[in-house]
Amino acid sequence: MNPLGTGDPLRLGPYRLTGVLGAGGMGQVYLGRDTQGRTAAVKVLRPELAHDPEMARRFLREAYAAQAVRSGGVARVLAAQTEGGRPWIATEFLVGPTLDQAVERYGALGEPAVRALGAALVTTLREIHGAGLVHRDLKPSNIVLTSRGPRIIDFGIARPEHGLTLTTTGQSPATPGYAAPEQVLGRRTGPAGDVFSLGVVLAYAAGGRPVYEGGHVAAVQYQVVHGEPELGAVPEDIRALAGPCLAKEAADRPALDALAGQLAPPRGAHRIWRTGPLAEDIARREADARRMATMPGDEPARPTRRRLITALAAGGTVLAAGGGAGAWWLLRDDGDAADGTHPWDAKPLAKYEEGVAPSPLWGPVDIGPLDRADQDVPAPLPVDDLVVVPAKGGRLRAHGVRDGKPRWTSKVTGLTGRALAVSGDTEDTEGTVLAADTRGGVRALRAADGKERWKAARANARALLAADDRAVYLTTRDGRIRAVSLASRTTLWTAAGPEGRTAPAALVAGDRLVVHGADSKVTGYDTADGKPVWHRDGQGATPVTPAAADDTVYLGGRTLAALSLADGKEKWARTATGELGWSAPAVRDGVVHAVDGADLTARRASDGSDTWTVTVIASEHHPLAPPVVQGNSVWVMIDDFGQRGVVAVDARRGGVAWPYAQGGAGSWRLMGSGNRVFLLHNEKLTAMPVF
Repeated sequence: MNPLGTGDPLRLGPYRLTGVLGAGGMGQVYLGRDTQGRTAAVKVLRPELAHDPEMARRFLREAYAAQAVRSGGVARVLAAQTEGGRPWIATEFLVGPTLDQAVERYGALGEPAVRALGAALVTTLREIHGAGLVHRDLKPSNIVLTSRGPRIIDFGIARPEHGLTLTTTGQSPATPGYAAPEQVLGRRTGPAGDVFSLGVVLAYAAGGRPVYEGGHVAAVQYQVVHGEPELGAVPEDIRALAGPCLAKEAADRPALDALAGQLAPPRGAHRIWRTGPLAEDIARREADARRMATMPGDEPARPTRRRLITALAAGGTVLAAGGGAGAWWLLRDDGDAADGTHPWDAKPLAKYEEGVAPSPLWGPVDIGPLDRADQDVPAPLPVDDLVVVPAKGGRLRAHGVRDGKPRWTSKVTGLTGRALAVSGDTEDTEGTVLAADTRGGVRALRAADGKERWKAARANARALLAADDRAVYLTTRDGRIRAVSLASRTTLWTAAGPEGRTAPAALVAGDRLVVHGADSKVTGYDTADGKPVWHRDGQGATPVTPAAADDTVYLGGRTLAALSLADGKEKWARTATGELGWSAPAVRDGVVHAVDGADLTARRASDGSDTWTVTVIASEHHPLAPPVVQGNSVWVMIDDFGQRGVVAVDARRGGVAWPYAQGGAGSWRLMGSGNRVFLLHNEKLTAMPVF
């Protein structure tokens, strides 16, 4: 990275610019940080082009195209606007080398890795095409290899499927040797054009060299249109996959759906992003990115340019910018900076000793004695700078997250079941803890001091299921589902609930309440009126709590399944191999974590493909609570025969970081927040660090 020069902007929108990452044919790319310390790559149209309306429109189209793709396989656009007559785009950072850098440094990828690469790219291309776009510039320098898998970048010349090229005289429509023949000839380029580019990319990754070469651009383009690819260095099995993609006629190339079935990466192939020299390279870059995100400066979250540039040089991070529109999403800020996003957040561990649990941040703190059966004790509930746990007499008690010291104990007694936290913007909801009482009422406590705000005495609540800023959703004593207004404390609606005496598990997301009942059915209710919108049968008779991200709900049970939140249509599903079925899932940053049998698995949220799998317990007797994801760690409860405790797994490599146990029988409950994992076991509360 280079320092800012004369004429470079100092600030664009919320981003203070601290250095120059690179330059492409259309723009300059800067490193930017917002007022909360979050980093971004900020691309600005060159001054000599900014006054050309067509070029400005084409430049901003890059942002609009990327924003149209709802996929974990592309870089997110954070902002795009025109300021001072110059359009600019801010995107997330991505940590990792580009594919061409990786091949140049480590050589051709093995067949399992190529299949894993291809499967990930096929999934992302399907999502790009599903948004009505064609990327039209897929090449190794536009593929960033991150610890979560490959990410496609640069939508600079992406077009709607029906569109023609917009290049002017003398401009290359795409990178020579990777663009399809029809694109080279200036003809309409549809999804089959991306299939051609995919075939070239896979052949390059497997053979370690381009398949179309020549002394100059025209010679390379001639080879693409009239010649044959040089596939001699490509292993036979990959050649059989890539070769058909390189057909001269678009209609003769395979569809992405067919390729997805043919690629079929073997189990564990995705671990290339987690283990080996490439993974070590990615990990070094991630460490550099974390240092960059926590660099000291003259103001909070505002590092000096000299310090930041010095740190980047010392860390050895390679910041590459491609030609043309440029490969300019190069690092990623995951939002877990060491100083956290709140004043009370903990600083993650910089390193750990594998197999050795670190000392707790605080605890174990004695919270007992409790008058609940061990199996009825809920998980700790983080609420801002507090963590709330049950106390004797059906009370709730709050401890400070920084030191574990008691902050308050509620005067309200007779509370039962799981408490919920609500963070609304009204007096009735701001910083509120909700709990059911033994008489069927709902009680609302102020999180700051535990004092009662209000109660809904006639709710007939058996257990609370979920809450949003409008209502609390509960099961009634006669087995129905009910929504109670947080503002008026009156019943908004009541609907038929699942059959069976076991309390259901539920999640509220957007305008859907998703309920998994003991009758093996999962139902999506409209939160406005309680009408069932969709059902899914056969998910398993043991209710497990769903998870949601964006417009998708993820289910555990007999299958680990991704459904459309709106209509319940299945996006993908993976059948459990263990007798107990999948645990409740946890989803973050495009990855779904869940336990099946003895294994903790990380899967891409977009298509369910395996990222990594690690064995965490000796048998298939595992709790069905969701894993807890904090920082780069994933935590799982162990409730095995003769072995109880918690295991922390390093999400970057899919390996066990350490086990942790306080000894003795009894169930474990855990919850994460603010770079801490809170453990509740045998009436003792502990806060553990993450990394």
